[in-house]
Amino acid sequence: MQAGKPVLYSYFRSSCSWRVRIALALKGIDFEMVPVNLIKDGGQQFSKDFQALNPMKQVPTLKIDGITIHQSLAIIEYLEETRPTPRLLPQDPKKRASVRMISDLIASGIQPLQNLSILKKVGEVSKDLREETKLTWAQNAITSGFNALEQILQSTAGKYCVGDEVTMADLCLVPQVANAERFKVDFTPYPTISCINKRLLALEAFQLSHPCRQPDTPTELRA
Repeated sequence: MQAGKPVLYSYFRSSCSWRVRIALALKGIDFEMVPVNLIKDGGQQFSKDFQALNPMKQVPTLKIDGITIHQSLAIIEYLEETRPTPRLLPQDPKKRASVRMISDLIASGIQPLQNLSILKKVGEVSKDLREETKLTWAQNAITSGFNALEQILQSTAGKYCVGDEVTMADLCLVPQVANAERFKVDFTPYPTISCINKRLLALEAFQLSHPCRQPDTPTELRA
């Protein structure tokens, strides 16, 4: 690895990792990526080497400026404070609060309820209808959050989640929409979410960081 170059430990399909990849792309930060396969060998995040790096055994993890940071929003806020261009948190405190509110709604109120570890436990509880139960659980978790998010965005959105500039909230939205699509959520009740997502996916940073274009993306999922 190149000395001094940031290193991102990531999994192509991890929505939390995708948030950070978008931030790095938007800010033009060159970095090296170390794939951590959350499925292979029972999950490479459980290895002793990775646990020493991140005791929570999760991605993303970013090594930068001589420190190691876990948790996607903490990473994004550090990048914002140390490399503030382009700005991902508005200067206006009211808009900044809205960005953080939406980001937390997704990162704390939706994604953790349908992530890999939770769905694995749900499947263990209901072994007879494992896949059907996991799908229903994920759909319920996402739609519950999206019902609230759609209502909030109707008052905060411009072109994007908060006004007309890309913010941290947008970095959380797009990966969560991808999760919802993977779990076959009906988007009919969410026109605002759908429109914002479509605009964001047209931006280069969101395309470059997309799960279908990562070094560890399986061949059959590449685009």
